Amino acid sequence: MKILIADNAGFCFGVKRAVRMAYDQVNNSDDSKTYAYGELIHNPQVVKDLEDKGIKTIEHIDELDENSKILIRTHGIPKKIYEELKNKKVEIIDMTCPFVKRVQKIVNGYYKKGYSIVIIGDRNHPEVIGVNGWCNNSAYVIQSTDDVNSLPFLDKTCVVAQTTITQKMWEDILDLLHLKVKELISYNTICDATNKRQSSAEKISKEVDMMIVIGGKNSSNTQKLKKICEKNCDKTIQVESADEIDLITLKDVETVGITAGASTPDYLIQEVIDKITSGRKEE
Repeated sequence: MKILIADNAGFCFGVKRAVRMAYDQVNNSDDSKTYAYGELIHNPQVVKDLEDKGIKTIEHIDELDENSKILIRTHGIPKKIYEELKNKKVEIIDMTCPFVKRVQKIVNGYYKKGYSIVIIGDRNHPEVIGVNGWCNNSAYVIQSTDDVNSLPFLDKTCVVAQTTITQKMWEDILDLLHLKVKELISYNTICDATNKRQSSAEKISKEVDMMIVIGGKNSSNTQKLKKICEKNCDKTIQVESADEIDLITLKDVETVGITAGASTPDYLIQEVIDKITSGRKEE
């Protein structure tokens, strides 16, 4: 069997940075309790390992003990919560992805100038919720071209993108926004690594009999990878780990492609490769 690995599969810069910072805290010898505000990254194995090592995930800041540490997830948090944390007796370790931080600054800056804010992305995603919190939750969040029709006519408006949406989604919605906005300032804030990952996945999905997408079930960028691959390869599956792969599904498969979401560590990708190759040897 031939195995093709997509370029840029796995950890992106922001996630790699956050995971390194989190494990640095694990190895820190002080006695203060360490918490994570929400899942640091969308990968259950990494989150569980960090919890096993003493970093407890919380969803509300009133769960914090005084003189503890709080890790801010890669997706970022709303400005109000950030300010509430600064008023507490806790040490803030900000792991917000630098690309997400840039989106927050753009939104906050234009909101202060009196602009309406439009965010193209998933309104239920932690990153979008966090970004919206930097314009007092006043943003219009657009998930599809149909959503544009429900927008009121706007005067001066700034539009940004969730960092993990597809380029096509950005372009399709942006074209329609010009019909709804008098003065539109746009910032294509899709992460460059996202573009490269999606393009590579699209390319190899056209060349294989089966595509395996590795990543957390609640990972937005992994779900988008799966949709991209499905357009070109009918036999596309998404798994969180090698344990979920049924080797029977690989019967008669001559070429398999593998890609992985931005929160998928290298060892999980290697475990999938090992399972596929060892399964073939046993036949």
